[in-house]
Amino acid sequence: MGGSFFGEKFTSMCLNAGTSSFADLVASCAPELLPGAGHAVDPAAAAALPHGTTIVAIRFADGVVMAGDRRATAGNMIAQHDIEKVLRSDDFSCVGIAGVAGIGLELVRLFQLELEHYEKLEGRTLSLEGKANRLSAFVRGNLSAAMQGLVVVPLFAGFDEDAGQGRIFSYDATGGRYEERPFHAVGSGSVFARGALKKLYTDGMSTDDAVLLCMHALYDAADDDSATGGPDLARQIFPVVAVITADGFRRLTEAEAGESARAVVQERMSSPGGPVAPLRPPA
Repeated sequence: MGGSFFGEKFTSMCLNAGTSSFADLVASCAPELLPGAGHAVDPAAAAALPHGTTIVAIRFADGVVMAGDRRATAGNMIAQHDIEKVLRSDDFSCVGIAGVAGIGLELVRLFQLELEHYEKLEGRTLSLEGKANRLSAFVRGNLSAAMQGLVVVPLFAGFDEDAGQGRIFSYDATGGRYEERPFHAVGSGSVFARGALKKLYTDGMSTDDAVLLCMHALYDAADDDSATGGPDLARQIFPVVAVITADGFRRLTEAEAGESARAVVQERMSSPGGPVAPLRPPA
């Protein structure tokens, strides 16, 4: 009886919400459930919470690749060896999270529901630009928590069906949204990952080359940033890699990601600094 009453009440709210936004619906009936809502947080305590680290994304010939390492840290401790920080948001997009892991995962779950809710009510999907804007609003909604140390900085990527290409969007803690071309990285190891991407990226890369470059970038990040985890051959833990093309979202299997990671590790055995870009362009 109680469950039926709640279901009727929730359905009534959905029909009378006046918006296709699931987040707006939650804000009107249960705002305490939104990411960032809650009591004041001690910044010192926030620093000790599990944090996700490095995410990279690359545009390639057929779309976009996003990859993330698997380590979460809490202060100077490794909180988790196999966290997944690259997540499908819908059939043609994905989100990677850097920052406070719990808040980031909650934000992504809300974003997934937002896109699904919109599609069911409107009978169509949001444009990629619209999805990027909605995620911006969610990040902005977390601003008060971010000012207390609970910072979440996502990286969003997807295939734009209208433009026929992959696109990448980064954010700051205030919800500012920036389109990145042709690659980007976020998280504590991002400065080292971007160095590898800048050195080795070429226009029109194949899927395999784009995945391999992501692996090299994450390896370089792990080499210089203690919060970023490299390929763990002993535990068989490898970066999460998502490929998004006109055919939709596809996450590489553990076997596929492992094969690419092992190729990078094998190459680094003889060349610890990784591939060397040509000093001069071909004649």
